[in-house]
Amino acid sequence: MNIYLIGFMGTGKSSVGRRLAELKGRGFIDLDELIELRQQSRICDIFARRGEAYFRKIEKKILKEAASQKNFVVACGGGAVLDPDNIKLMKKTGFLVCLSASVGDILKRTSGSAQRPILNVEDPRERIELLLKMRAPYYARADKTVDTSRLSVKQAALKVLRVLPKGR
Repeated sequence: MNIYLIGFMGTGKSSVGRRLAELKGRGFIDLDELIELRQQSRICDIFARRGEAYFRKIEKKILKEAASQKNFVVACGGGAVLDPDNIKLMKKTGFLVCLSASVGDILKRTSGSAQRPILNVEDPRERIELLLKMRAPYYARADKTVDTSRLSVKQAALKVLRVLPKGR
């Protein structure tokens, strides 16, 4: 079974996922990195040129590929959970851990990054708050939630390890 890390951008899915994979002796897949590799384009450029709907279609396809693997830690993009089929697939093939963080921590972790197309707005704090409210029901579908606020990557990975069922 795979371990899927879901949650909003800036909560640590990629960095915590890499560390968790090391700790568990598993392979690691970062869906966003894989999408960029396959599309030979950065996600912000895919959004700008092709739009979010196109990106979500590619994301769904790459997630299906990742889900066909076994015993991986998979860092999903923040919006991957918006598609109910994606959640079903992840639930069927693994264990979902939602990483969360305070709005302040998310803002601090994502500020100054042109790689975050959804936050390239006048008031990123307001956008984060709105998106978190909108996505809360989707993130709530996770098997467990781990708050990464004020935690180092190592501390967050160890906290995730503690919430995993035995044998995962």
